[in-house]
Amino acid sequence: MTNVPAPTTELEQQLAARVAELTELLGHLANCWDEERRQLARQLHDNLGSSMTALTMHLGLLAQQLPAEGKARDRAAQMKQLLTTIIETNRTMQLALWNDKLEFLGIKAALTELANGFGAAHGIATRASLPDDDVQCTREQGVLLLRCAEEGLRNAAAHASASQAELILDDDGEQAMLTVRDNGHGPRPDALLDLRCHDLRLLRERARLLGGTLTLAAHPDGGAALTLTLPHCHDRTA
Repeated sequence: MTNVPAPTTELEQQLAARVAELTELLGHLANCWDEERRQLARQLHDNLGSSMTALTMHLGLLAQQLPAEGKARDRAAQMKQLLTTIIETNRTMQLALWNDKLEFLGIKAALTELANGFGAAHGIATRASLPDDDVQCTREQGVLLLRCAEEGLRNAAAHASASQAELILDDDGEQAMLTVRDNGHGPRPDALLDLRCHDLRLLRERARLLGGTLTLAAHPDGGAALTLTLPHCHDRTA
């Protein structure tokens, strides 16, 4: 008996269901990854950070008992400088893993810190145009907005040869929209479809899971514009 192909509509339904399953899986994996990063950053802060701060205090008290001059005093100064370097490295690692301002102060504070830090680190004039009031969003939405900002700025520095970048956050009460603009040479037309652009494709799937969209296009004034739009919704993880 010859097998009869399923109707096109059924195939389309199966394909849509499969795409939805994969999107849900990618979103779940990304959320798990973010949670692991958050927990690791918290451990670095609570354990390593606190221990290094305590050691610095103890070393300061010990140094007060040393002669004003001599090798012991010099060695104590070197140890203090080393501890200061470790503390700063630890803080940098924490921020790379998880921006705690997002959790405690909101998305505006997180984007402001990101713009300031990126500009200083890469020599690219970066500013954040933000609404007067903070955007009310779930943790999942806030993380995605921040990840989109990070990816847009990374691309501006690594691929676009940009000298200026801007983070623009809008909220009309129905949806939040973040646009990352730069004055570089613009994106490739197929960037979001390129199988090598894993970070952009993952952002797109995470946006789709939350009912939003991610677009990457050339800006009319030149450069690229990466835009993430998310509808306001209740926190599904609460």
